[in-house]
Amino acid sequence: MAPVVCGLDFKEVQWSRFKCANMWSNEYHLRRTKFIAYQCAMIFCVTPESLGTAALSDYVGSQNFVAKLDPRVYIFNNDYIGAASFNIFSGIFVGVIFGAAFFLDLFWPERKESRAVILSWRICSTLALVVSTASTFTFSNITLNNCAYFRGPEGVNDGYGQQLLAQYRKDGGTPLCYRENPRCLAAVAFAWLGWIGVGMSWASMLSSINHTKKGLGPKSTHARLRDGGGEQGSMELSSKTDEPEGRQEAAIAPPPREGAVSVVRDG
Repeated sequence: MAPVVCGLDFKEVQWSRFKCANMWSNEYHLRRTKFIAYQCAMIFCVTPESLGTAALSDYVGSQNFVAKLDPRVYIFNNDYIGAASFNIFSGIFVGVIFGAAFFLDLFWPERKESRAVILSWRICSTLALVVSTASTFTFSNITLNNCAYFRGPEGVNDGYGQQLLAQYRKDGGTPLCYRENPRCLAAVAFAWLGWIGVGMSWASMLSSINHTKKGLGPKSTHARLRDGGGEQGSMELSSKTDEPEGRQEAAIAPPPREGAVSVVRDG
């Protein structure tokens, strides 16, 4: 028997939930919009995280490589290392928040959530947007505007340091200016796509929460009308039967045709 954890019945976790008929149905409010936004946020935030990690590893490796060749020479690229590390944290945070929302909406779309849980969703989604915004702007600014430089004895920036760095050939080497590194530029491009996805996810999540808090539930408008169509029709019929007889006849009687002549019969 499948366990029930925090009110979530795990027998609902089935592969059939991933079918297009279920994932992209319009049974629930903003279901398709949320799934598109959540997946865009996760994919486009994980991609720059991976590219940034690869570039970060190369810059750390070149830093250590040059230090082994000449301990007096140090490549200062800590600004990019810090920005890439922050971008990694941002990608993980976004993936955890909207990844959890994706699977909860997929398996338990009609779950009941307390006020504390709803407040947590609001806070976490807003934090994800703030962190993603800060990370994207920082990462872009450092990548496009900054360059690494050498520290060491006199003349190290006149070509000696570059001679040492040129011997590091892993993944094509590491240019001093980050904007000349294709991986860094690709990471920035995907970071902006991820930021757009996070903004869409934040907006759709808050809209869905507000829809539920209004008492409308998780179902879409047409699904609610379909499920309650019989009751609504009977209510309209009963309201019509309660009207005075004269008003009903007036509503039913067709309007007179143009040019019609009324005939008055004498007593």
